[in-house]
Amino acid sequence: GAIAKYVKQHDRAVLPPAITLPKHIANVGEIVWPGQSGGVLGSNYNPWLLTCDPSQPDFKVPDLALPTELPAVRFDKRLSLLEQFDRHRDQITRSPAVSTFNRHTQQALDLLAGETARRAFDLSQESQATRDRYGRTRWAQSLLLSRRLIEAGVSLVQINWCRVDNEPNNGGWDTHTKHSEMLKRLLMPWMDQAYSALLTDLSDRGLLDETLVLWVGEFGHTPKFNANAGRDHWGQCFSVALAGGGVRGGTVVGKSDAHAAYPVSGRVEPRDLMATVFHTLGYSPDTEMIDTVGRPFPISRGRVLTEIL
Repeated sequence: GAIAKYVKQHDRAVLPPAITLPKHIANVGEIVWPGQSGGVLGSNYNPWLLTCDPSQPDFKVPDLALPTELPAVRFDKRLSLLEQFDRHRDQITRSPAVSTFNRHTQQALDLLAGETARRAFDLSQESQATRDRYGRTRWAQSLLLSRRLIEAGVSLVQINWCRVDNEPNNGGWDTHTKHSEMLKRLLMPWMDQAYSALLTDLSDRGLLDETLVLWVGEFGHTPKFNANAGRDHWGQCFSVALAGGGVRGGTVVGKSDAHAAYPVSGRVEPRDLMATVFHTLGYSPDTEMIDTVGRPFPISRGRVLTEIL
């Protein structure tokens, strides 16, 4: 998300290029995991995090409407006064910092006063049949919302799985206990329903060929069960599913051993996956970024997986 914001930082789109919902990836106790911010690029490039629950009947994105005590007429007067100050300030200095501030101010005003963002987040525009097709869970409705955001011009939307209270492993994919039970009863039914609905929805709207959909976690599971009928963390081998975005459906890259423990051929590394994602987004993996202390580095050191394109 940070890289999408960096590459598209000069775009004048109403919505930001990278949005994460419905919450950060966090461990028990809401300890947020690293890797979800702007990192070495700085906090200016944090993806827009929307902590929300689109499954609720009264779902609204906070701060996308004027406060009740600030009517539109009064807001317009304040905006007019701000524009007058800006004109005088621009005559005094035309520094890049001022230009950046003005651009960010305009984007904030467009979000607040325009209709583009409100329409994108308005799930009431979807039929009940469509919402049922995705499923009524927080995660599934976030997936439906991601389709609306893509239609509104957002380049990258990350939907994080939601933990479920009073379930083993907090209802997540980190199945240290009751692995098979959780897959059959909760994880796969929810995932299958919403994931297939999204792909069908994108295809019906003519968006699938230009939208890359990734189903991915951050590690795999041990090839053997533990004493709690669970599977623990395993980074040596795991799978990723891609659909749309010019990817040739049904293509398999790489092969594991009989126990899904180690790759035996066609090994793909995370950096290769990211290089492929950037390629489909139209960013050359050789594109250089400058961090907060002025050091250049490429957005990826991996190879594009041309065998799936």
